[in-house]
Amino acid sequence: MTRESEALPHWDAVVVGSGPNGLAAALELGRRGRRVLVLERAPVPGGGLDTRAGPIAGCLVDHCATVFPLARASPCFAASGIVERLPWIESPAVLAHPLGDGTTVLLWRDVERTAAELGCDERGYAALFRPLVDDAPQLLATLLGPAPGLVRFPGSRLPARALLRFARSGLRSAASLSRQFRSERTRALVAGLAAHSTLPLEWAPSAAFALVLAIAGHRVGWPLLRGGAVTLGRALAEEVARAGGSVECSFPVERLADVPPGRSLVLDVAPPAALALAGERWPLRYRRTLRSVRPGPGVFKVDWLVRQGIPWQDERCRLAATVHVGGAYDEIAAAERAVALGRVPERPFVILVQASRFDRSRTIDGVEVVWGYCHVPNGWSGDLTAAIEAQVERFAPGFRERIVARRTWEPRELARANPNLVGGDLTGGWPTLGQLFARPAGWPWPPYCTPDPAIFLASAATPPGGGVHGMCGYWAAQQVERWLARLDRPHAGRGRSGRIDANGRAHFRPRPGPAAS
Repeated sequence: MTRESEALPHWDAVVVGSGPNGLAAALELGRRGRRVLVLERAPVPGGGLDTRAGPIAGCLVDHCATVFPLARASPCFAASGIVERLPWIESPAVLAHPLGDGTTVLLWRDVERTAAELGCDERGYAALFRPLVDDAPQLLATLLGPAPGLVRFPGSRLPARALLRFARSGLRSAASLSRQFRSERTRALVAGLAAHSTLPLEWAPSAAFALVLAIAGHRVGWPLLRGGAVTLGRALAEEVARAGGSVECSFPVERLADVPPGRSLVLDVAPPAALALAGERWPLRYRRTLRSVRPGPGVFKVDWLVRQGIPWQDERCRLAATVHVGGAYDEIAAAERAVALGRVPERPFVILVQASRFDRSRTIDGVEVVWGYCHVPNGWSGDLTAAIEAQVERFAPGFRERIVARRTWEPRELARANPNLVGGDLTGGWPTLGQLFARPAGWPWPPYCTPDPAIFLASAATPPGGGVHGMCGYWAAQQVERWLARLDRPHAGRGRSGRIDANGRAHFRPRPGPAAS
């Protein structure tokens, strides 16, 4: 070994943060033969893929994500083979949405069976979704790219007419999309799906979120993972290790000096944390733009242990792991509109998951583990437990009497537990039209690059945004690989060995070129 090779950094890439995007970036680089180190402040890998002990021994509660339609549909996870090996669990129905008249709309894997739930909109729903679901693998691979239609996942060739078909319905508001349906049942279903966007239903592109979630539900379901969300985090970390990488937990990174030397640095952190770590390495213009990223609404979450489960008025709600609790379209629209205006809704729209009904490994006999959350203004402080439980009680009389224990999470508590959830924001930045495609800064392009050529962003603040799919990390890894390939070129001036030193500065050691003749 030469003296120069001894001076080279051990790691090709150091990834800060082991959320699904950080692990996806590390996995992609590891599969390309790169030496990768992932650093995680928490004691277990996964970031938001966190499953914790509940208030009663033997009960497990997911801290953030529980249901994984986009993970199961993720092209990068599928390419690694991990999707086929995970212990997926599906409820009989994808989604339940109870209504004020005592009935429930169910979203099924089968498009036609779902359409049959919608009365006069049966033909219209099937006509909209059947072509989209038929194109789902290529369509989702295209939509989960940095520039849908321009950059696509390898092998996901999508006819232009299919993308245009989606765009005609998706690049508008959920309010506009719902107007093409006559039944209140269909309009309520659309509203609940679109509300996952955290946008007011009158804003574009809230319809796109409704379409993507419905398409994923019809194609791959909204599955759970046996044992909780931590199962996915551990599986991804194992895949990184299998590819030759290393994941170190309980390793907080407060400044660049904490990062071991590497030829590149990949940040799976929100913009404020990225600025705190690397801001001194970036010009003022870029720092100002990152500071201007507007976080989405926060969430107020309640974890419950419920004796014998929720007593739904309509037993069909027991068929789905996920239940949208909010009633009619107008009620849901009013709740999301209030949050966008900085107010707390009187009747919040509640996304509820009754996971242990279908995964008994999470609980003990006679008790079900349930959680629900609603949107609130970012960073809001207060208690919405009574309002959330009142909403559930509307559709499940006697629910409160069955609660054995509860744990509440304000937005600021969620952010303290996971700094990437800025003010309780689960989306990595509000997915408005201006912040969806140009996130986080619009410059430089691609958005995973920063003004420092050795530092990259890979969090949900980059396209395609929030959700457990790993695609932000996958696309960031492509740019890291381009940088590393450039450093590997043997000609001085074009290829150099780079590293981040203990002072957080990039150093490049020119490699000697061929001797002059």
